[in-house]
Amino acid sequence: SRGVTGSLDDCACDVETIDTFNNEQLFPKLQKLLESDYFRFYKVNLNKPCPFWKDNSLCGQKNCAVIPCTPNEVPEGIKTNDHHNMYSAEANQECEKAEKLGAVNSSLSEETRQSLREWSKHDDEAERFCVIDDEESPDSQYVDLLLNPERFTGYKGPEAWQIWNSIYEENCFKPYTVKRPLNPILPDLLPGQCVEKRAFFRLVSGLHSSINIHLSARFLLDDNWYEKKWGHNVSEFQQRFDAQLTNGEGPKRLRNLYFLYLIELRALAKILPVLQRPSFQLYTGQSVQDQQLKLQLIELLQVAKSFPLHFDETTLFAGNKEEAATLKEDFRLTFRNISRIMDCVGCFKCRLWGKLQTQGLGTVLKILFSERQIEALPKSSNSRPTFQLSRQELVSLLNAFGRISTSIRELENFRSLLSMVR
Repeated sequence: SRGVTGSLDDCACDVETIDTFNNEQLFPKLQKLLESDYFRFYKVNLNKPCPFWKDNSLCGQKNCAVIPCTPNEVPEGIKTNDHHNMYSAEANQECEKAEKLGAVNSSLSEETRQSLREWSKHDDEAERFCVIDDEESPDSQYVDLLLNPERFTGYKGPEAWQIWNSIYEENCFKPYTVKRPLNPILPDLLPGQCVEKRAFFRLVSGLHSSINIHLSARFLLDDNWYEKKWGHNVSEFQQRFDAQLTNGEGPKRLRNLYFLYLIELRALAKILPVLQRPSFQLYTGQSVQDQQLKLQLIELLQVAKSFPLHFDETTLFAGNKEEAATLKEDFRLTFRNISRIMDCVGCFKCRLWGKLQTQGLGTVLKILFSERQIEALPKSSNSRPTFQLSRQELVSLLNAFGRISTSIRELENFRSLLSMVR
């Protein structure tokens, strides 16, 4: 069974249209981009204490461990750039090659230096949807996302559900209690809620579904003294998404995944004019590769923009200026609370991917709520931009969408496996 087929409530498209677009046009380009030096390294603080309850960390479990780059593997010049220039990056070479790069500022033209100085001046704290002290903390470390993939770690049960219950319940958008693991009541329509708040719930549900698809697709199938075998666990997938085993909730969860995909795809299309500006640099200190990577990124965003049946976000964020400002602030504060909850995840690898995907979705909301600022971007590169993204936001945005895009692709794999089982 496909689990979910046909048209979606939220756009004039259907599931099959999204599958074809993602799997054939967008997914291959996105995966290539995420393997690049610029996008594979993410700076994160995995040692922040949980602000809500006593943390029972599973850091001792080997499948939960995260392998960071050691301090001497990332050159000082790179780290200095990442702190001071909003659109420069650490020279994201693989860790073992990083020391060869040396100081990178010397290769900058004066025009580029000026544009980077402009980026470093701004403070858009009021626009951010996530708590961002990870970038500044002395406890933050660079993590190679390719060496620390999102997959099954054994982190489940009451501790994991405390996280999800907090996300669903402790934010005012969710009036229902989420029941125990495999059969939570996640109604498609939440009575008494305006469409914006229902949308917020569906975004979180879609993220939850995506994470569960990854855990089912990269499940630890065999663990013995000479090898670990990771692969698709069809029964785990069915427990979470099969209509009969979930009392009809599984297909709703998958629809929420597609809803999240459309929202994030829309944000990528919206951000294109920001990243097309000459002052925008993907900066690693390797000018030829950096220029090529920017072209790759622009090409990807143009593919995203070419999707013929984009979600209309104005249906979510409609209203007069005061109402829109209030709604944006509600979303922002609620999402910042979710980003704090991620510091309570007991498994470090789950915490890494939870923080990254939360920041990515927060960046999506920041983009969609900033249409006027994006439209008002000055044509001159000497003028201060009306809208900006930090490197951390851009890396999390693309990697978070990479997770959702991979989930859509994995659904095709599970459909094939399920057809073989039957």
